[in-house]
Amino acid sequence: MNIKQADRLQALPTQFFSTMVAKVNKAINAGHDVINLGQGNPDLPTPPHIVESLRTEVLDPITHKYPPFAGMIELKIAISDWYKREFNVDLDPATEVAILFGGKTGLVELPQCLCNPGDAVLVPDPGYPDYWSGVALAGAEMVMMPLLRDNAFLPDYSNIPADKLAKAKLMFLNYPNNPTSATAPLSFYEDTIEFARQHNIVVASDFAYGAIGFDGEKPVSFLQAEGAKEVGIEFYTLSKTYNMAGWRVGFALGNKDVVAAINLIQDHYYVSLPSFIQRAAVAALNAPQDCVHDLTATYQRRRDVFVGGLRDAGWDVLMPKGSFFTWVPVPKGFTSLDFSDMMLEQAHVMVAPGHGFGVSGEGYVRVGLLTSEQRLQEAVDRMVKLSL
Repeated sequence: MNIKQADRLQALPTQFFSTMVAKVNKAINAGHDVINLGQGNPDLPTPPHIVESLRTEVLDPITHKYPPFAGMIELKIAISDWYKREFNVDLDPATEVAILFGGKTGLVELPQCLCNPGDAVLVPDPGYPDYWSGVALAGAEMVMMPLLRDNAFLPDYSNIPADKLAKAKLMFLNYPNNPTSATAPLSFYEDTIEFARQHNIVVASDFAYGAIGFDGEKPVSFLQAEGAKEVGIEFYTLSKTYNMAGWRVGFALGNKDVVAAINLIQDHYYVSLPSFIQRAAVAALNAPQDCVHDLTATYQRRRDVFVGGLRDAGWDVLMPKGSFFTWVPVPKGFTSLDFSDMMLEQAHVMVAPGHGFGVSGEGYVRVGLLTSEQRLQEAVDRMVKLSL
C-alpha cells in the first residue's frame, strides 16, 4: 500500500523545538554539561497540596467514570470565582467557560471553529508557533503582525494591509508575551476592542503567563477591558501558574458564542479531562495562592540574576516585566541560529533561536529562566566569556 498523509498534515509547520531538543541531546551524549535554557517547560514541581488533592480524588471511584462532555461545573465555578478574585472579571460558568486539554489545544482548535479556507488570521510575529498549526489545519491564511522593540513589542494595527483586514476573522494576542516577555497595558486592549469591532475580527488573548508579573505589577487580562467579551475570548492554563504543565488543564473564557463553538468541536474529539484532574484543579484555584506568589518571586530573582548579569557585562537586554522568558539581542554579524549554535557548541548553553518564532524574531534568542539562580549565573559567565 502507498499510504499518504492528508494535505492538511503536509501543510503543518515544522516543529523547530524538536530539532533543538535533538541538538541538546547530542551535546549531552557527548559528555558536555549543558545548561538548557531553550525550552518553556517549568522546572519546579506542582505544589504539594495540589498533588495531595489528586491523590485523594483518584481514590474516589466516581472519578473513574466518563466526566461530563463539556467539563465539570464545579471546575467552571472555581475558574469564574478565581478570575473574579484575581482580575475582577465576571464570568458565567455555564456559558462563558470552556475546559481545555491544556491551553495549546484550544489555540489550535479555535481557527478550525471560526475560519474557512481563504479567511485570514492575524498572528503575532514573533509568536508561539502553535498558533500557526491551527491556522494551517483550518486552511486559512496567516497574516503576520510584527512585534518590534520600537513599539514595545505591541502590534501596530495601522500597518496591516486593507486587503488582509477584509479577510481577517481572527486575531491572536499574547501578553505577557512568549517569546519577547513584553506586557500590555489596559489601553492597548481597549484600542484592540475598538479595532476588532470595526473589522469584525474575533480576538483570542493567550494569557498563559498571566500570573507572572514582576516588580509589583500584575499583568492585565484582556477581559478586564470594557467590551472584551463582546469581541473575543481569553485562554488560560494552570501549567505556568501552578507548575502543572503535565496535567493539561486549560480554559477558554469570554464570548459565549465562541465558547459554544469550542465546546462543540471538543464534543467530537474528547470526553473532557479526567474527573480527578478537574477536582484537583478546583483545589488549586480555591486554595490560598501563596504558592503562586512564591513562584513569581522565584522567577523575579532568576530574572535579576540572569538579565542583571548580562546587562552588567554591557549586553543590551531589556528587563522583562512578565513571563519566565528573556528576549536577548544577538551580537552583530550573527543570525539567531548561528548564535544559538555557537552558544551550545562552545559555551554549552542552549537558547532558542528567534527565527523559530517568526521572521521578526530574527536577531534575538529566547532564554527560559527555568533553572536555579546558580545555574543561571553560570550560564551568564559562560556566555559573557564566550562573547569576549
